[in-house]
Amino acid sequence: MRAEALKGHLDALLLAALEEGPRHGYAVKETLRETTAGRLDLPTGTIYPALHRLEQAGLISGTWSVVAGRRRRTYQLTQHGQTALADARQSWREFAEGISSALRSTPWPATT
Repeated sequence: MRAEALKGHLDALLLAALEEGPRHGYAVKETLRETTAGRLDLPTGTIYPALHRLEQAGLISGTWSVVAGRRRRTYQLTQHGQTALADARQSWREFAEGISSALRSTPWPATT
């Protein structure tokens, strides 16, 4: 999938990846890849800045831990993030229904 197709949807996808519970950044990346059958295999250079932005916006919270001697940041949805995810899902449904409707309709008459 082309990166341009994700524009405006990455935040919602990351929030959805955290809906089931806390995950570290790489697990978020892998969740997106697995839940989309490999269609969204985004680079870490896309994922981590977006996670930091979501944390600054108060949609997720992060905590540091040490695993096998390495520091790792784990993220989880905040209440504000859960609300934002619900809103994003509703917006997506409305958008998808509108586009689907337009693509199913008969061709518009040509103008001369």
